[in-house]
Amino acid sequence: MSNRLTDTLAALQPRKALIPYLTAGDPAPEQTVAVMHALVEAGADVIELGVPFSDPMADGPVIQRACERALSAGTTLSTVLEDVAVFRRDNSHTPVVLMGYLNPVEAMGYMHFAERAQAAGVDGVLLVDLTPEEAGDIAPMLKNHGLAPVFLAAPNTGDERLQLIAQHADGYLYYVSLKGVTGSATLDTQAVGARVAQLQQHVELPVMVGFGISDADSACAIAAVSDGVIIGSALIQAMEAGDSAAAPDAAKAFLAKIRSAMDAQSSEQAA
Repeated sequence: MSNRLTDTLAALQPRKALIPYLTAGDPAPEQTVAVMHALVEAGADVIELGVPFSDPMADGPVIQRACERALSAGTTLSTVLEDVAVFRRDNSHTPVVLMGYLNPVEAMGYMHFAERAQAAGVDGVLLVDLTPEEAGDIAPMLKNHGLAPVFLAAPNTGDERLQLIAQHADGYLYYVSLKGVTGSATLDTQAVGARVAQLQQHVELPVMVGFGISDADSACAIAAVSDGVIIGSALIQAMEAGDSAAAPDAAKAFLAKIRSAMDAQSSEQAA
């Protein structure tokens, strides 16, 4: 399957992908699209847009707070899709991957969701609690609507499950670098690199690493042993530090430092 997401990632080499995550509706619903544009200006290659959920079991306290704020402000799956459509009025090239949980999609209806996501300009969907064993009907439906099904792999994901992921996944593989929730600490770069190499033998997709990446140094360290990095909790914390009106500028300043450091590293490696 080829879409804006797969094409963008294929064209990056040797540049490493930088994928920021933000929760739609946080810090305020009216700021979501502005933050998305600010992240692109700062050098984001793909945007992961979180669909807020009342029980985000894979997420740590930072993203839990973001979900609570977004839900309290009235953010729903429908408003998230509307945000993507508005973003697409001025940006037709940056891929957007929705990240969330099954419940809101089930409530909307899988086919209705796929149709609306495609119409809005979504490129990929990562449903945290959709296991590859249960994706036999859902993943093909997403692909038929131009939506790449993105899956998670963990340090303890076995070969049998990786084979199933390889059958269903598209776009990229999200490697959860730590056992725990988002925003956890202490990355072992050598161990991450070894695991990424193993994953690349099973899944013919770029392997992006998330969880535990908090600044330029950790992003560069992980980018050196993977195809790219995903950063969410630290970005949300940077936006939390000020009022909601300042969120786009805070997001841009935070991500630009990481993009600059990663690009400098890529240039050194290419020289």
